[in-house]
Amino acid sequence: MIAWLKGDLIEKKVDKIILNVGGVGYQVHVPLSTYYILPDKGKEVSLLIYTHVREDLISLYGFANEAERQWFQHLIRISGIGPRLAINILSGISSEDLKLAIASGDATRLQAIPGIGKKMAARMVVELKELYPSITETGSTASAPLPEDASTLFSDAVSALVNLGFKPQESSKAVRKILAESPDSPVLKDIIKTALKSLQR
Repeated sequence: MIAWLKGDLIEKKVDKIILNVGGVGYQVHVPLSTYYILPDKGKEVSLLIYTHVREDLISLYGFANEAERQWFQHLIRISGIGPRLAINILSGISSEDLKLAIASGDATRLQAIPGIGKKMAARMVVELKELYPSITETGSTASAPLPEDASTLFSDAVSALVNLGFKPQESSKAVRKILAESPDSPVLKDIIKTALKSLQR
């Protein structure tokens, strides 16, 4: 089983890359968090790998750090979450924010990830807490859940910022901070405007 690859980056797309390792091209699926820190094509890349084996297919999934690979392995053990959805989840939330969301039972935050509905978010919270009790050991550092009526605002604002070229993780962090600090119900355009000021500093 392949657990690590080091080679030249010969193709670079948002959801997958190709590494030339000793003259063999390996196609590796990656989350956005890993994609954003990849060098230009032709440069050398080193990735941690998870090898997913089915009867008719062998797929490689690459990660920039061990935390993301471990979360990927946690996620695909949940009924209804396959490797592609797990990659999508890690593209929409950082491993640290995911840990905090699970620890605080913040299903609303999880629903902001494309492809994750209300039932799946609730299942993730329950199953990950049961399977990995250490995830809940975050003490006072856990993020408070977003109010239910903030879910749509959160998702729309993060989506708008990502479309403007900002990374999902930093967009998520900026919007969450704004919603947490706002004393009144903010409107979408104001959230985006405030987040842009923060992200462009």
